[in-house]
Amino acid sequence: MPDLALLAVFIPTFFFVSITPGMCMTLAMTLGMSIGVRRTLWMMIGELVGVAIVTVAAVLGVASIMLNYPQVFDILKWIGGGYLCYIGINMWRARGRMAVIEGQQVNSSRFSLISQGFITAIANPKGWAFMISLLPPFISVDKPVAPQLLVLLSIIMVTESLSMLAYASGGKSLRLFLSRGNNIRWMNRIAGSLMISVGIWLAVG
Repeated sequence: MPDLALLAVFIPTFFFVSITPGMCMTLAMTLGMSIGVRRTLWMMIGELVGVAIVTVAAVLGVASIMLNYPQVFDILKWIGGGYLCYIGINMWRARGRMAVIEGQQVNSSRFSLISQGFITAIANPKGWAFMISLLPPFISVDKPVAPQLLVLLSIIMVTESLSMLAYASGGKSLRLFLSRGNNIRWMNRIAGSLMISVGIWLAVG
């Protein structure tokens, strides 16, 4: 496993980066607002799987292949961004499965939520660049890579989960606040605008 001194630096460093607003955190807050924290967990599963793949690939050097073929990123980015924008537009217009309609329960498929989280994590070039630049200094070449990677990946998974839960809970609180004033329309527009912004961010970022 990594040296304790390295872990003492890695944990607060990654926590600070993880808790900072980004695409995945904005998506978690948006879904927390529209469908609640419990169903947002499905998106979080997809995001965590995507982050795990990016992390392992960055350590194993697979990321260098991806960076040499940016067309792969471009395709994933535009497909994922367009999909999120489509959902956001429907939410803005109070339509679709994720829009909150007064007197009706919001329903969305688990696969749809998982795919949103996965695509957002895997198609984010900044995430790849961050993992490539952050992880290598914390990997010691004098020790087996697998145990070190397992420890770092566990820390990343826990930190990402806690951060997304915090953002999703914040979105749910905002939903409760807006619902008190019977402002369902504005809640849909806020959530939809955030979703569209994440889609654009993913596509052109």
